[in-house]
Amino acid sequence: MISKEVTISTKTDLESKMAARLIQKASSYESNIWVQKGERKANAKSLLGLLSLGISPGDTITIITDGRDETTALAELEVFANNGMTE
Repeated sequence: MISKEVTISTKTDLESKMAARLIQKASSYESNIWVQKGERKANAKSLLGLLSLGISPGDTITIITDGRDETTALAELEVFANNGMTE
């Protein structure tokens, strides 16, 4: 299991459309992936879980990956978050 803190660089809150992009990206990995904001943690492959975190632009979150492709998943999700949740 590995993790990394990243700052969200989107222009708007993590609404359903942006969360769906994150879910699609996270679902492309075999590893279990979680997003943590403060004390709350959600499965990065769950729409309701992600929306419940209330992620806003400038927030710092922790991406946690655990599995066979955890290193690749973490590196690519970090870039994804830094690019405003777009490819």
